[in-house]
Amino acid sequence: MDTVGYLKELCLTSEQNWRLIDSVYSSDQEKCLKAIMFMKNNVIGSNKQKENVIERGIVPRLLQLILDETVKEPLCYECIAIICSLSKGTPEHLRVIINVGTVPVLITKITDPHSSSKLVEISLRALRSIYTSSFAPIDLIYDSKAFEVPFVTFLLELASSTHIWAIQECIANILANSCQTTEHQTALCGYGAIQMVANLMLSPAYKVKIPALELLAAICHQNEDASEVAVTTVANGKDIPQILTELMNQENTPTMQFNAAKCMTYMHRAGAIVGNINSEDHEIVYKTLPTLVRMCEKDKEPCIRAASAHILAYLTEVDTELQRTAAICNHIIPTLADFFKYQSPCQVTVNKSTIQSNAASLQDDASSMSDSETNLKEEEIKLTIGQEMKEAALKAFASLAANEEDTRKKIIETDMLMEHIINGLSDPNVKIRLAALRCLHSLSRSVQQLRTTFQDHHVWIPLKSLLNNATDDVLIVVSSTLCNLLLEFSPSKEHFLDRNAVERLCSLTQREEKALRLNGVWALMNMAFQADQNIKNQILSCLGTNQIFKLLSDSDSTIVMKTLGLIRNLLSTKYHIDQIMSTHGKQLMQAVNMALDDENVVEIKEQALCILANIASGNTSKEFIMSNEEVLKKLLNFMINSNVKLQIAAVFCISNLLWKEEDGAAKRQAKLKEMGVKSALKQLLHTQDTALFDKAKTALDQFSNFP
Repeated sequence: MDTVGYLKELCLTSEQNWRLIDSVYSSDQEKCLKAIMFMKNNVIGSNKQKENVIERGIVPRLLQLILDETVKEPLCYECIAIICSLSKGTPEHLRVIINVGTVPVLITKITDPHSSSKLVEISLRALRSIYTSSFAPIDLIYDSKAFEVPFVTFLLELASSTHIWAIQECIANILANSCQTTEHQTALCGYGAIQMVANLMLSPAYKVKIPALELLAAICHQNEDASEVAVTTVANGKDIPQILTELMNQENTPTMQFNAAKCMTYMHRAGAIVGNINSEDHEIVYKTLPTLVRMCEKDKEPCIRAASAHILAYLTEVDTELQRTAAICNHIIPTLADFFKYQSPCQVTVNKSTIQSNAASLQDDASSMSDSETNLKEEEIKLTIGQEMKEAALKAFASLAANEEDTRKKIIETDMLMEHIINGLSDPNVKIRLAALRCLHSLSRSVQQLRTTFQDHHVWIPLKSLLNNATDDVLIVVSSTLCNLLLEFSPSKEHFLDRNAVERLCSLTQREEKALRLNGVWALMNMAFQADQNIKNQILSCLGTNQIFKLLSDSDSTIVMKTLGLIRNLLSTKYHIDQIMSTHGKQLMQAVNMALDDENVVEIKEQALCILANIASGNTSKEFIMSNEEVLKKLLNFMINSNVKLQIAAVFCISNLLWKEEDGAAKRQAKLKEMGVKSALKQLLHTQDTALFDKAKTALDQFSNFP
């Protein structure tokens, strides 16, 4: 520790100095003020001294003085200044400060009509620091019972009426940090926050514009109604998209350009700005997208580069045209690849909330910090930025590669990218693991990569590990990727054809999370395709017919379709069909019959009819259909249905039952003719649909022995 740091450490440890500090309890305001100012000078920049003050129980006394109407303004100001400094300490310091009731006291002082603008400003600064904490009482901002009017309305009115930039800046920061739910967005929108934001974005003060943009982003994020309001809000003759477009101009700082692009991205993703190449709204394709790409370049600060890549990933996530445009925009792929080269100066484990808190302290108190403290904070921040850059690059690659094969090829050819992805799958940072998985999932949509790169890098090894031990959000992406790796043309498929993988996938079908149920049954469907009898038996044994019935009753139609697809793949190859039907025939027929109910959509009925066609192609399993009068009547009804797809599927099943070269054909033909099947087939010869005509003609040809 240097000399200055050592002396500061001693300041609040000597008994003499603590006797001076004890003067904060004096009724003599001059003595009290002297003690408060001494204390303030010592806690600035030192978490140790902050802790000493908090442990001595001085914070409640400070709050008492702040609320005391007889206390003069200078003393009140210094008390709030200490609170402001203490709130820049550790998360635990913040927790204690909040728990003793600091926030209501500050709100009372801010809303007091007798408070000077100086007191209001320092109180807002303290409140801003507190509201960077996850412990902050967010709902108190919106509570209509705790105060005469919700504090949020007072803040909005104050920000709109004052000309003090520092006050506007603090209010925008507080509200941005307090906008965390849809309810908060709705409340802020209803109270007119978007109009206030539009006005603040035109402020000549840079420090006002940035938090105003952050607040707008918080209000519009994934909120269609708020975004629609923002798009139509006008300030000084310009609507918000026009203001944001101007703020993205290159003469503005990178931080300004990035935040404006983020707001545009959120409004676009919420559906308020169309933003495709063919629309009249060119702000997304020709301004927002290029701005985000530009902010990823090497000449920008690492934190801006990482944040911009995150937003670029979000902007392009679901839009194929934007993915295609971004991939060819200003060398973005090598630019993102450069993110992996960022080297952090130390290897320490960092708590993100501590870094944010320390960074805030660093901004206001750096002048009184030791060089060693400053260097450590910078190293911690750099390490976190390095992790953010890695995660952001992987997420951006995942979005860009989601739909375009050419883009996937360019990305996969990036030097060492697969190594970065594989390493990311085992990274201790769960966000990096998830981003690496998403990137792998996008790349797994390529047939070529499944056959080459994935095989070369043994991707199944980390995926099998994650399948057995992962949180739900990770497991969703793992199972989605497995659905692709289990396709018949993927060499990785053979590495998952074991009892453990079958049991794990079957267990996913029982989860409450819809995505996990879907991925579980989808992966099983792909696993069962052209599988050997042993794997099919394992799937049926582990899954069980009761679970099949539950899946067929699922509220999600896609899950029902994939379950029917699984049954269809299980019931393929004559020998397999007969063997499976001999042990599970009764239950599977019930399942198929359930899928044929009138209430189901055409696609589900068609899939069920295809399963019946497979059963009808077996040697012995045909009897499960022939002995079921209800199913036979449904087949006849589907033959004369108005939907051609259902007619074709039903006729195909009938054709398999009629096949004259198989044992017992005559008996089956006689029964089906008696039911009116032959007459129905003759009627179908008048159809205009060539596929249906061919199927009907083939089926009729089987009746050669029956004129």
